[in-house]
Amino acid sequence: MIAHFPILVIVVLLVAAAIVPLVGRINRTASWLTACAGCLASFLMAVSILSTVLDSGRISYWLGNWAPPFGIEYAYDPLNAFVLVLVSFVAFMVAVYARDSLEKELDPHRITPFYAVYMLFVAGLMGMVATADLFNLYVFLEITSIAGYVLIAVGRKRESLMASFTYLVMGTIAATFVLLGIGYLYMVTGTLNMADLARLLPDLYHSKVVLTAFAFFTVGLTIKIALFPLHNWLPNAYAFAPSVTSTIMAATATKVGAYALIRVMFTVFQPEFEITVVHVTQVLLFLATIAILAGSILAVAQTDIKKMLAYSSIGQIGYIVLGVALMNHLGMIGSIMHILNHALMKGGLFLVVGAIVYRHGFTHIQDFVGLGRKMPFTMAAFTIGALSMIGVPLTVGFVSKWYLALASLDAGMWYFVPVLLISSLITAVYFWRVIDNIYFKKTEKEEPATGIQEAPIGMLVPTFVLALLCIVFGIFASFPISVAEQAATLLLMR
Repeated sequence: MIAHFPILVIVVLLVAAAIVPLVGRINRTASWLTACAGCLASFLMAVSILSTVLDSGRISYWLGNWAPPFGIEYAYDPLNAFVLVLVSFVAFMVAVYARDSLEKELDPHRITPFYAVYMLFVAGLMGMVATADLFNLYVFLEITSIAGYVLIAVGRKRESLMASFTYLVMGTIAATFVLLGIGYLYMVTGTLNMADLARLLPDLYHSKVVLTAFAFFTVGLTIKIALFPLHNWLPNAYAFAPSVTSTIMAATATKVGAYALIRVMFTVFQPEFEITVVHVTQVLLFLATIAILAGSILAVAQTDIKKMLAYSSIGQIGYIVLGVALMNHLGMIGSIMHILNHALMKGGLFLVVGAIVYRHGFTHIQDFVGLGRKMPFTMAAFTIGALSMIGVPLTVGFVSKWYLALASLDAGMWYFVPVLLISSLITAVYFWRVIDNIYFKKTEKEEPATGIQEAPIGMLVPTFVLALLCIVFGIFASFPISVAEQAATLLLMR
C-alpha cells in the first residue's frame, strides 16, 4: 500500500468526490465527514511521501507500469513533496472549518455538491503538483479551474456569478496558452515527460517553436497566479466567493500555479535558458516589483476586508516571483518559503473573515469596531496573521522576506531591499486600520453589552492552528528551510 501512495494521494480525493453525493443523501454531516476523511488521508500520505523523499531521494511512480517517456510518470522531489504536504494540510483544515461556515453562507441544497466539487478542486491541485507529464499537468489544471469556477459561482451574492465568469474567461485564456505551449514542445521533441524534455530541449533552445512555447507557458501561468498586470480576475473572485472558497483559493491555488511556473522554468527548461536566451528574468523582476508595490497600495484603498486581502495577495505573489527571477540559491529558498508562509498567513486571515461573516454577517472594515471584545480569540488569530504579513521577526513572514533581501544583495541588486521595506510599511498601514478598529476605536453610540460572541469551535480550531503555525515556523524555521534548501539546490544545479 505504501508503495502506491504516490498515486493514492490523489485517487483518494477523487474517490471521496464520488462518494460525497451518495452519502449526502443520508445527511449533510456524512458528506462533510467524507470530505474531511479524504483530505486527512491525502495529507497523511503526503507526509509519508515527503519523509521518503528526504530519506531516500526522488520517487518515480509509473502509471500502469508503463516506463516514461511513453507512460505517465508521477515524480516526487523535495520541492513538490513539500508543496503536496502544504496543499493537503490546508485543504484538511479548511474542510474541517467548512461545516459551520457553509451552513451559514450557502443554501442547504448546495452544500453537499459543494463538498464534492471541493474534493475535485483539491485533487486537481494535488495532481498538478505530483505529475511529471506536461499534458497531465494541463488536465489537472483544467480540473482545478472548472471546479474553481463552480466554487466561486455557488455563493448567494449575484456578484459571485460575474466574478466566476471573469475568472472563467481569464482561466480559459491561460489554459489555452499552456496547451499551445505543450503542443509546440511536443511538435519538436515528440515527448511530454518533463525529464525527457529537459534532456532534449537544450539543443533546441534557439528554435522559434521552443521560444514561442516558453512564451505561452510564461503568460498562461502568470495569469493563473494573478501576477500584475494579469491579476484582474482575482479581487472579485476572492471578495464575492463563499469564505471557504476564498480561503482555499488564496492559500493554495495561486501557490500551486507558482509551483508550476517554477517547475517549467527550472525542470523542463534550464536556468541558462531564461538568463541567456530569452532574458525573461529582467521582465519578471520588473513585474514582481510592480506587483509588490501596486498590490500593497491598492490594498490600502480598500474598505472591504476581503478585497483588501485579495489585493494583498497580488503583492505577495510578487514576492514569490521576485525570488524566482533573482536566479540564485537564496532567492529560490525565499520563494519556496513564501509559498509556505503565504499559505499559512493568508489562509488564516481568510478563515478569520469567514468567522466574522458567520457571527456578524459583515466584511466592511468600519464595522469591525469593538470586535476585539466580542471575538477575542478570533481577533488574536487575525493579529498574528497581520503581524506575519508585515514581516515582524519571529513570524513566518519575516523568514521569507529576510531570504529575499539577502538574495537581492547576493545578486548585486540592492535596490530590491527598499522595495521590500516599503511594501512592509504599506502592509503595516492597511493592517493597522483594521487592528485600530478592532481594539482601539469605540462606537459613537452605546451598544448593549452582548458579551463574547466567538465563532463555533469547529471554525475556531483550524483558524488558530494556521495562526499558531505562523509563529511556530517563524521561530523554528530550520525544517522548512532545510527542505527549501534541498529543493533550491536541485532546481539550480541543472
